[in-house]
Amino acid sequence: MTNVLVCVKRVPDATGEVVLTPDGSRVDGRFGGYTTSAHEECAVEIASQVADGGTVTVLTLGGEESVEQLRAALAVGATDGVRIDADADGFGPADVAAAISEVVQSRSAAGTSYDLVLLGNDAADTGDFQVGIRLAYLLDRPVVAGAQTIELAGGRATMSVDTAEGTEIYEVGLPAVATVLEGGVSPRYPSITGKIKAKKAPVEVVTTSVSPRGNGRQSLRVPPPPPSQVEVLGEGPGAAPRLAQVLADLGVGR
Repeated sequence: MTNVLVCVKRVPDATGEVVLTPDGSRVDGRFGGYTTSAHEECAVEIASQVADGGTVTVLTLGGEESVEQLRAALAVGATDGVRIDADADGFGPADVAAAISEVVQSRSAAGTSYDLVLLGNDAADTGDFQVGIRLAYLLDRPVVAGAQTIELAGGRATMSVDTAEGTEIYEVGLPAVATVLEGGVSPRYPSITGKIKAKKAPVEVVTTSVSPRGNGRQSLRVPPPPPSQVEVLGEGPGAAPRLAQVLADLGVGR
């Protein structure tokens, strides 16, 4: 049996147009809703696969609204949830890592240890990618970044990481930390039974002694849209010559 902790973040759903807050400090999710990133969905799936009868605890840092993301993970295999009650907007990567480390160490002291801690490879809203590595440093554990598959056996974890040169395989001893990159597994869809269980699953609320220093970010910027490739050929019969030329250029004209 393996006890796994999966850390998730409530982020704006960016499948539509990305809108920044007036001060440009973060993505505004008020109009598009909130979700968890694909990386973290894959992390929950991996945790459910490797737990082997152990527990899959899902953790987030934020206000009461972030319980929505915990429930989503509980509906697809997580066994319990933990919410660190804090204002996530004021926490930078170092602050988040310190708060998670507090939870891991306090639970270990109370008799509940996590063999594996999983996080998303990077934050979907800000692009921050430091939390997993900082957390591993604080816990004095080995870390693999960008893992796409994970297998556990004999107290060790074997992880695959896809690179431009091919697939790299890492083997580390447990307990360990890994950041998960989407693509290696397919997250499952919640069943009706899973959603019902998720509503009843326990969610513990804890506080943190971390005094956040913030992330030092000045602002975010949305890249300009690519230039339009649309060409107006004309209007009515007058467009026929230009249309014929375009078709000829494409090799479909006669």
